[in-house]
Amino acid sequence: MKLYFSPTSPFVRKCLVTAHELNLVDRLTFLNCSAHPVNRDPSIIVSNPLGKVPTLVTDDGVALYDSRVICEYLNSLGGGTLFPIAGPARWAALAMQSLADGVMDAALLARYETNVRPEALRWNDWTNGQLDKIATSLGHLEAHPELLTPAVHIGNLTLGCALWYLDLRYADLAWRSKYPHVAQWAASFMERPSLKGSWSLPA
Repeated sequence: MKLYFSPTSPFVRKCLVTAHELNLVDRLTFLNCSAHPVNRDPSIIVSNPLGKVPTLVTDDGVALYDSRVICEYLNSLGGGTLFPIAGPARWAALAMQSLADGVMDAALLARYETNVRPEALRWNDWTNGQLDKIATSLGHLEAHPELLTPAVHIGNLTLGCALWYLDLRYADLAWRSKYPHVAQWAASFMERPSLKGSWSLPA
């Protein structure tokens, strides 16, 4: 399988964490590309008209995107249980995935605003609005610690990737001190080898 990737994309990391959990990382070949919201990379568009990473090309030549589809495909390929089949456990996992995906989306949009958009065109209220999505999402988890379980499913793995990205790009948010329940959960859950990044990723 071939994966169009960016080493700092939280959504790529989500796919790699999933692959690691399913012992599928060795089956991935990483394709160098330059995903960008403005200067779009034609090499990605060949397989994904959106021109975004992650994009996975299966051994059968089928292109899959986005991270939700890729992770579910990997789970089916590896015979995993990261996506509960039915019942409350399934909806809890998918809801957590949506929340964590939303945190990553907001973080990326804020970063595009401050690092990609020309300075004269930047809109502080937009950036603050994205950062507020992160704050309200983590605040929700803080207020409902019963949602922070040790279960290994796609929702919790995605949350781990979201928190990793906040550490990478928004260390000044100091989320651990603001959300101690979330920090306590992360201190344990993010010790999983998949989330610690024990696999190597091309630079």
